[in-house]
This record gives sequence, C-alpha cells and structure tokens, in this order.
Amino acid sequence: MKVLGYSAPSASGALEPFVFERRAARPDDVVIDILYCGVCHTDLHLARNHFGFTSYPIVPGHEIIGKVRQVGEKVSRFKAGDMVGVGCLVDSCQHCKPCLKGWEQDCAEGATFTYASRDRHDGTVTHGGYSDSIVVRDRFVLALPDGLDPAGAAPLLCAGITTWSPLHRWNVREGSKVAVVGLGGLGHMALKLAKALGADVTLFTRSTGKDEDAFRLGADHVVLSSDPAQMAAVAGRFDMIIDTVPYDHDVNPYLPTLALEGVLVLIGYMGPLGTSVNAGGVVHGRKAISGSFIGGVAETQQMLDFCGQHGIVSDVEIIPIQQINQAYERMLKSDVKYRFVIDMASLKS
Repeated sequence: MKVLGYSAPSASGALEPFVFERRAARPDDVVIDILYCGVCHTDLHLARNHFGFTSYPIVPGHEIIGKVRQVGEKVSRFKAGDMVGVGCLVDSCQHCKPCLKGWEQDCAEGATFTYASRDRHDGTVTHGGYSDSIVVRDRFVLALPDGLDPAGAAPLLCAGITTWSPLHRWNVREGSKVAVVGLGGLGHMALKLAKALGADVTLFTRSTGKDEDAFRLGADHVVLSSDPAQMAAVAGRFDMIIDTVPYDHDVNPYLPTLALEGVLVLIGYMGPLGTSVNAGGVVHGRKAISGSFIGGVAETQQMLDFCGQHGIVSDVEIIPIQQINQAYERMLKSDVKYRFVIDMASLKS
C-alpha cells in the first residue's frame, strides 16, 4: 500500500515529503494508522549518517502511537480501533537465547529495527513512524493503557524503556538510592520512573539552574558534579547511577559515589570512552560498570502498564511534521524540554 511520510534523501539533505510502499499485511500483522511519533536523537544520527551505515532514502521514527486499522487472520490480541504503540523493534528470530529470555533487541540473528533495517522475510528496507501508517508483526505491537496521553506516551517507546530496563534489572524499589547523570530526554524519564518506584533520587548535572525542573520531575536532590565538595558529600551513597550522557565523557568522578556493590549503567553513549576507567574505583567496593540497550517487548509492555498505573508520560513539545528539520537543529542545541513529538495529522496539510 502507498504511504505518505517524510524521509531524508541524503546525509546533508533536509527531510522532505516521500511516498513509498508498505508491504501487504501478513496473517500475523497489524496495520496501524499513526497518530503521534516521537523524535529521538537516534533519528537525527541515522538521518545524517553519523554512524556511517545509513542507506537512503530513510524514514525515521521509532516512538509510535497509533490506532489499529486492521489485523491479520492470525491476530487475536488486537482489533480495529485499539490504541497501540510500536517501539524500536518490529521483529526478531524468536528462537535464540536472547529472544527466549525476552531480550529481542539482542537477537543473535539480528533484530529487525523499526527503520533502516531489513525485513527478515522479504529483505525490504523498514521505514519508520514519520509516516501516516505502518505494518508490524503483532508480537511487536504494544497495548496503550487507557488514560495515558497518546502524545506524551510516544517517547515511552524508546526513552521510557531505555531508562526502565536498568531500573527493573537491578530491582530498584522503595529505599533504593538512585542517581541520574544528565537531564535530557532520557534523564527526565529516569527521574520520573525511579521516583515512582520509590527510590530516593538524585540528579547529577554540570549546569546550574536545573534544580527547579529536576525537583518537579522527581529528584529529591541535585548535585553539581563539577563541585568537588558536593561530590565528596555523596561518596558511597548510590546503589545505582544511570548515565544518560550521549557523548564521550569521564565516568571516573562518579565511581566514588557508588555504594558497596553499586553499579553505574551506561545508556546514552555507545562509543569508546576517551578517558580510561581507573580499575581501582571499581575493584574497591565490588562496584560495576554496565550497559543497557532499550529493552525487550514484554519489558516494554510492563513499563507502559506501570506508566498507566502511575500516570507517567514524557514532557513533550508537539510539532507538525513540516517543522522536523528545525526540530533537529534545536535538538542539537538541547533546545527542547524534553522530547519533540510529531502530530502526524499534520501530514494531511
């Protein structure tokens, strides 16, 4: 079926209207009319070929909220009219060890991502949520809880699960002491979710003036990480530090603030760390540095259900699709609180 969307035609070209073909629905597929799509830093990185492997044209978008238009004959979980979500994944092998554990994002045969990936059945390139509709295997479609604002819920499909997964894995609960490094799209969700889980929550920031927003979003404390006295005052405090910084940075200053057997989890940066980690900062106190990459499908549904119970959505600025190029420029300047979301009804204009 023909679909209208917005694509990047090249690494330097502005995103522009693009008509393309979606595959015909298979028996286990769900056809979804897209209502809202979040704008993630990954969209910008891939559109501008920052990772060096983008093929063009590319239709970004993996924070999708929409309404089911139709379902395949083998689909029983959804029906026409249901409000649903689609995140970063649209398929995986379903039989390897990671998939059987519910970690489809780490599929040993390679996960099929929502865009800039290859459909494992017909080899066609997947295109994302900057479009009016999408066709997705039912196992990778998520139910949107009643009462959640659909625009605010869109970024939960990436920023939400990326921060939820480590909180869940390390059993953050009432009484846990959690710190979050950085206050952006990921950081603001980490504050909200950790607080709702009952943790005592601290924001680490290098910038002054973040206190008001941090407290509103769920922080109990704010620590200026460039102030040695403030850092010394929280030595040995945190069970977990969630590091959302999306660029190379020195993690060593945070290690002394971990408690015995505490863990620092990297979720924002996937490249080489330019400053070597001082092993002594990990060895003493049985501390750990770990990483986490989005989350599996069941875990994402668990996160959505938790957000539904607690009324948690992202703080968003809603834009028409025609402003996507300006949004990318603003995102590079951190000029958004805290996530852009596209109202896909604007495609009609």
